[in-house]
Amino acid sequence: MIRIEKRDGSEDRFPAQVGGGVGALFLQMNRNKRSVTLDPASPEGRQVVERMVKTADVVIANLPAATLVSMGLDYQTLCTYRPDIIFVTNTAFGPVGPMSKNVGFDGIGQVMSGAVYMTGEPDQPYRSSAPWVDFGTALHCAFGTMAALMERQKTGKGQIIQGALLATALTVNNASLIEQAVVKPDRIPTGNRGQTAAPSDIYKAKDGWVLVAVTGNPLYKRWAKLMGEPEWLTDPRFATDDDRGRHAEIISERMGRWCADRAADDIVQILGDAMIPCAPVLKPQEALDHPQVRALGVLQDTDYPGLPRPAPVAAVPLWMSETHAVPRTRPPKLGEHTDEVLSELGYSIHDIAGMRERSVI
Repeated sequence: MIRIEKRDGSEDRFPAQVGGGVGALFLQMNRNKRSVTLDPASPEGRQVVERMVKTADVVIANLPAATLVSMGLDYQTLCTYRPDIIFVTNTAFGPVGPMSKNVGFDGIGQVMSGAVYMTGEPDQPYRSSAPWVDFGTALHCAFGTMAALMERQKTGKGQIIQGALLATALTVNNASLIEQAVVKPDRIPTGNRGQTAAPSDIYKAKDGWVLVAVTGNPLYKRWAKLMGEPEWLTDPRFATDDDRGRHAEIISERMGRWCADRAADDIVQILGDAMIPCAPVLKPQEALDHPQVRALGVLQDTDYPGLPRPAPVAAVPLWMSETHAVPRTRPPKLGEHTDEVLSELGYSIHDIAGMRERSVI
């Protein structure tokens, strides 16, 4: 994959810098890519884009629609270079509607989907620090891209794949919206405590915190027996998940008392042995050090120039029985592969030097 950047670097290189002039998110998102610096809006830059597109299956552009047109990176222009190109683009609010021309980041999807309101306390909403809307949109676009490639094998036609942050967030939080539309419970946030099952909360242990999530009668029966509350199995207040959700404060108080005088590791062990979902609440360093995290091997030490130590960059979190991962390469330095890629496109050393002098690359 070829990543085209401005000559002074794209903005995503820099937040949360960890060394070498790059940020943590850049290191995660750009493994196995080559970096080319280019001004695609210049006449010579457009010629370079044309050569690139003729050799490409997919073009991904993360720019507003008007900007794409002005730079000659819109789908109609790209189709003149390669008629069957697959073009992937994202917006914050989607291709239609009164806010369709507005720009935004991950948080706009979170707050407009209802998720942030329900995540916090009644007087203080909380967004997730993890950018689940960004990642969810990228994953949906990847799914759409694979479907488009399969369609092209059958029809020979390319197409546009459009994602939107708001659409992703509405999809992920859809169950809450369905419930509100149909039965209108007008729920208010209850912090970490679940409202449609119990116990479902984060509980304080002697030395930390644990999450316990009990959903469904089989799990609840095991939990009630473990707590020494067999009479709760016939208590009408706790007959179903919805009933338990309505009385979650009572059940959570019981779970909290049980956890309070136990170590987090012991809680996880006991509940795990009873086949009740439970996990410790880990700080980032604790996540890095946890034996289950390390056993997965998802976080792979990756060297990068200028880093004080290797970065634990996540691999694709899938295991496939027949398809093997491609050889892994570190994220690229800014413009690291410009000469290499342009040479592959047929430009001579003299051509490349001239474009560099003219600030095209």
